[in-house]
Amino acid sequence: MARTETVEANMAAVPDPMIPIPYRIQTVQRETDDTFTLTLTAASSEQIAPFQAGQFNMLYIFGVGEVPISISGDPSTPEKLVHTTRAVGTVTQAMQKLKPGNVIGIRGPFGSHWPLEEARGNDVVVIAGGIGLAPLRPVLYTLVKYRERFGKVVLLYGSRTPEDILFRRELEKWRQRFDMEVYITVDRATGNWRGNVGVVTKLIPRAPFDPYSCVAMVCGPEIMMYYSVLSLRDQGVPTESIYISMERNMKCAIGFCGHCQYGPAFICKDGPVFRFDQVEHLFNKREI
Repeated sequence: MARTETVEANMAAVPDPMIPIPYRIQTVQRETDDTFTLTLTAASSEQIAPFQAGQFNMLYIFGVGEVPISISGDPSTPEKLVHTTRAVGTVTQAMQKLKPGNVIGIRGPFGSHWPLEEARGNDVVVIAGGIGLAPLRPVLYTLVKYRERFGKVVLLYGSRTPEDILFRRELEKWRQRFDMEVYITVDRATGNWRGNVGVVTKLIPRAPFDPYSCVAMVCGPEIMMYYSVLSLRDQGVPTESIYISMERNMKCAIGFCGHCQYGPAFICKDGPVFRFDQVEHLFNKREI
């Protein structure tokens, strides 16, 4: 009887991954015309487990629906959840109208994470396109916090226009560090922009890193990731040292529903972060 009670108690202590936990909106920060950041804290004593850089949560708006969003906050402060997303669908459009004090449901964290342990002792190249900077921001927080663990740190970020650049204050703060290289480019210059113009892949040949002793982490539109990988390989970076973050239509987040199946893998469970050589044969195929 005692053994049965212990097993039941242990099962009860493990949260059901399909049941959202209430979280309260603390701030809604407008980043660009169509992109915003939510900061949330648990609405009660119950909260989700700590996350690792690259993982995502399922955010549920009561009466509207649920959507997967990468975590864009600092992994060292897991009690504060930060999510950055674009308002492009029914759920995210409802989400941008939320006010501080509103409560939503959160499930997670789910998925694989960026290879920060594998990167120790190596140069780290972070390549982001557009909203792809959000899933990589936790990586940058970690690289800065534990700077002595890594070699050179290089951030290459591409945006559509200067007005679409995310996290401006942090980018400027990182750019001013003596131990970090930050390069920003835009597809189309407007206003008083005096920086780089062109796709982010043009920055790769100029970036100061050792291709034979580095780990590259890439996130953005699939076409951007594909050409970033080609450029990295042209510089001599081994394919097994390149990691990407994939996006598909995720529903359950635990590999049951099959919506996000990617060949033999499920993006929600086996991804979203993959070593490129493991998915290269599937890459650029829209539905598999």
